[in-house]
Amino acid sequence: MTRSIDTALEQLAMGFRRLKGIGDADGGQSDEILFDEWDWEIGVGLYGQFRDAERRQDAAAFAAMARWYDRQIARGLPARQVNSTAPMLAMALLAARTGRADWRVIVTDWADWLMTDLPKTPEGGFEHVVKEGRRPGQLWDDTLVMAVLFLAAAGRAFDRADWVEEAHYQFLTHIRFLADTKTGLFFHGWTFEGRHNYARALWARGNAWITIAIPELFAIAPPHDPALRRYLRTVLQTQIAALVPLQRQDGMFHTLLDDPTSPIEASATAGFGYGVLAGLREGLLSPEQAGLVEGARGAIFARIGQDGLLADVSDGTAMGMDLAHYHRIPNTPTPYGQALATLFLLELRAQGG
Repeated sequence: MTRSIDTALEQLAMGFRRLKGIGDADGGQSDEILFDEWDWEIGVGLYGQFRDAERRQDAAAFAAMARWYDRQIARGLPARQVNSTAPMLAMALLAARTGRADWRVIVTDWADWLMTDLPKTPEGGFEHVVKEGRRPGQLWDDTLVMAVLFLAAAGRAFDRADWVEEAHYQFLTHIRFLADTKTGLFFHGWTFEGRHNYARALWARGNAWITIAIPELFAIAPPHDPALRRYLRTVLQTQIAALVPLQRQDGMFHTLLDDPTSPIEASATAGFGYGVLAGLREGLLSPEQAGLVEGARGAIFARIGQDGLLADVSDGTAMGMDLAHYHRIPNTPTPYGQALATLFLLELRAQGG
């Protein structure tokens, strides 16, 4: 089983290189991190690579990550926004591990920017600012993984209780406005301009970000307050209970979780599989709640092509004003599909496959 996971991971890496136009996409293996773009899908992959290297105490893997960050710093880091914050998560963890003072300065400065300069919604939420521009008054599921986990990691690494507290507050705020109390699932977004959840879309990948974010918060900066711990654990358990009956017999989930006429979606399926495994790892879920993992495993394996590309991944999805919007999003291989599948399989391997 481990060998097949290793093979799948190699194929996904090949597909990632192909999508990014990196040379030698078809052939030899390299321990060097070759991609040349700082963006959120890279951040998701780097976090998985860091945790994998940490488990294996792989000094060479840590060194390769350090060289990648040094190259990025030398060329100049991109404009700050929510999605460009994602690679900072692994950097904060690596900075704490290595003790590099120069990295600590960068991490601290970026965390201070989140606290003071990132636009906030009413009630102090992190506005979902992206490279395309501001989204005034908007809260998105994605923000918890893209930016809030980094703030928690930086606070834990550098003894900044105010950063950790702010990360915990962001979880509470996002859950308050994005949760669908009727189902236990989550809407794609919320806006304070008109105070609504847009199409009230139970978007699969957005839900997967929640499934990932809660257990990773416990891994990075676990809440010490018993009430907060209980609250977040219960939110995750309720979401997983709602997801289980929505999983198809082939292990997949639909883009709109409650709409079986919407396209099937592999990146969310991988995210749910990872989130459940992470929840088990952190003691937030019981083994009885692990049922969807095996189905997700089979679904992801079945969709990794010989070219390494993961099939049935929905393209980038802006906020939809109606549910038809989500039906119109095409499925296409994407770097974040590769990253989420890799994250899932790395955790699956770590827990014995």
